[in-house]
Amino acid sequence: MGKMPLPRNLTLSDLLRFIVFGFFILLPLSHNLYMINQFSLLLVYGMFAMSLSLIWGYVGLLCFGHAVFFGLGAYIMAMITKGMIPGFSGFLASSTIGLIAAVGFNAIFALVLGWFLFHGRLSGAYLGIVTLAISVLAERIFIGWYYTGGYNGISSVPDLKFAGWELVNPTSLYFFVLAITFLIYIFLRRVVSSPFGAVLAAIKHNEPRAESFGFYTINYKIKVFALGASVAGLAGALFATVAEFVSPTVLGFKMSTEVLIWTALGGREGLLASFLGAVTVRLLESYLSETLAEYWVLILGLIFILSVVFFPQGLFGRLLASKTRIPGLYSTPGSAKKEEG
Repeated sequence: MGKMPLPRNLTLSDLLRFIVFGFFILLPLSHNLYMINQFSLLLVYGMFAMSLSLIWGYVGLLCFGHAVFFGLGAYIMAMITKGMIPGFSGFLASSTIGLIAAVGFNAIFALVLGWFLFHGRLSGAYLGIVTLAISVLAERIFIGWYYTGGYNGISSVPDLKFAGWELVNPTSLYFFVLAITFLIYIFLRRVVSSPFGAVLAAIKHNEPRAESFGFYTINYKIKVFALGASVAGLAGALFATVAEFVSPTVLGFKMSTEVLIWTALGGREGLLASFLGAVTVRLLESYLSETLAEYWVLILGLIFILSVVFFPQGLFGRLLASKTRIPGLYSTPGSAKKEEG
């Protein structure tokens, strides 16, 4: 009989993951419905940041206009569930179809857009500028489109209904969003730690060398671009139903720059790090705006500059990449595999 593998000491990154997940699971015990609703939004923003981390941190594709996918997902969800799209009625006007359509449309849109962008060999600042221009253009289109409310957007988005359940209670909606966020995190971790993810890492560090090994890197970039857009679209759809409101700002310049700051501050090379970056910055924004009035933007900008200078891996990137063992704390034998994100 073979020997049973011994349990290993937990690492600092393992402990931080347990703390984060434990906090979000236990949060509803506060019974503070306002706080629960706000943290539902934070989960959505965290998922959005993870979608950018996937394409920016793991592949090196700097997408300045990433909010266009988030905003399109939000608008699709709102328009379908409010019956604003001709031919979508009954079951086709349900939240389930809205979620599927938000993911599917963004995937197709990103595949087509990515085909043109990457076959045109756009990268770096040029890719960022083009995607930002697309985001600003989309914002202007929705501002001038009075059918969707113009600048005022769409309000009174219906409550989320899924598998026959109407998630009216903030706590039930929170757990639904938490479950989706956790599943997306696990899925993306599997992607970046798979052979596909290994090719993405090779593209990021040396694309010509990856091509010399026979990988058609353009196809890989198009696929991961579409995957990141799909996750952003899902986050946008959930945002619409949690906030019950959608406006052109969710797909324009402001939201695009915000998600870049969240991801950079948290740590763009880690999924959970970028998630925590989004949560931390949004909480800081709320606190500073209440205590410092109009000066909060300056303080937040100073924090961003200092973090970039002194924490190039982000505020949480180094912690979550740490393999330092913690004496006395053990994980299961099967979890000794290398972890990412």
